[in-house]
Amino acid sequence: MSDQNKYNSKLKDQRVLIIGGSAGIGYGVAEASLENGAHVIISSSNESRVQEAVVKLQKAYPSAAKRIEGYAANMGEQASLESNVEQLFKKAGSVNHVVFTAGDSLAMMPLEEATMDKTIQAGMVRFFAPLMVAKYAAKVLEKSTTSSITLTTGNVSEKPIPNWSVINGFATALQGTTRGLALDMKPIRVNLVSPGAVLTPLWDGIPEEHREQTFKQFESKMATGKIGQVEDVAEAYIYAMKDKNLTGSMISTNGGSMLM
Repeated sequence: MSDQNKYNSKLKDQRVLIIGGSAGIGYGVAEASLENGAHVIISSSNESRVQEAVVKLQKAYPSAAKRIEGYAANMGEQASLESNVEQLFKKAGSVNHVVFTAGDSLAMMPLEEATMDKTIQAGMVRFFAPLMVAKYAAKVLEKSTTSSITLTTGNVSEKPIPNWSVINGFATALQGTTRGLALDMKPIRVNLVSPGAVLTPLWDGIPEEHREQTFKQFESKMATGKIGQVEDVAEAYIYAMKDKNLTGSMISTNGGSMLM
């Protein structure tokens, strides 16, 4: 490998499975992976959204159209979670990297409203799904430092928010789980990205008349003064895949909100 290619070719021809890749940060990771020469497999819970994202990526990157595919897999159903994950890996075939950015609507609730059913459901996509993904990824990833799993938490795991105790618990638990998986799956690398506020379609759930004020509230608590952009946060995942010396670690990309 020439000096000119030892950095920018690390993901060339690598197969990257992105769970949660049809929108938001995951879609950004798919774009960045394609620009780094990877073969991208995206997945999310909705088949039509997956196929729409595949078509959108193929139009944006026509020369890479044959390096893009997608499959639906629901990570939010307790009864079928493990079988859904197993089937996804069978469809995806061999992979070199797995990125988990899947999310669902925030289960914000006062502690007094928490029930076992609500608590378990809040953890399906945030905690239990990443564990099952790691279990089945271990069956297909080459046991090498060139293989990686990158999970996603949120900066609530570092800085609690009132009435977020349930989400906070699962988000923080992923830090310990990441370190445990890095040990159990060595030399496969397992890392975690902790984004702060990022401009993604999840914001669409906020009524339009309140959205601008909500943005301002978040930005007032960020040292950068700006909500994170997907194309910037996606770089953290690319780095986690490329750095063969990185494992059991958390990358925090939060606009300096931990300082405020």
